Amino acid sequence: MSETAGAASFSKLGFANGQIIQEFGHDDDVDDDLRFSIEDVIGSELEDEDFNDGADGVLLWYRDGDDDLVDLMVDGLTKLFDQGFIVLLTPKAGRPGHVDASDVEEAASTAGLVTGGQVNVAREWAATRLMPPKGPRR
Repeated sequence: MSETAGAASFSKLGFANGQIIQEFGHDDDVDDDLRFSIEDVIGSELEDEDFNDGADGVLLWYRDGDDDLVDLMVDGLTKLFDQGFIVLLTPKAGRPGHVDASDVEEAASTAGLVTGGQVNVAREWAATRLMPPKGPRR
């Protein structure tokens, strides 16, 4: 597991064995130990941006200055099975590319998502669980 993430953190974020998790925003600065730990929990490799089937969850790496956050959240939302979730990973405060929590909250609300709180998962990255509102999607 990464230095700060444990099984409870991954469970709180929604990761579980047997899930299909699609990853967006992968770049040279991502935390590979965190990625490998998630793969250990789900029991398979993360799917890349070109994956065309549905997913149980989306892992979205985002830094200030990347493409529009609302658009990325909506794109991730379209990949999800019912009961799916998005985990948004952003650089922690004081790190290059940090995103204010208020910006995440505003983008999530605009995208039709509900935030589930921030979890400390790695030295450089914080995770926020995002979920569609309860009830079936149209």
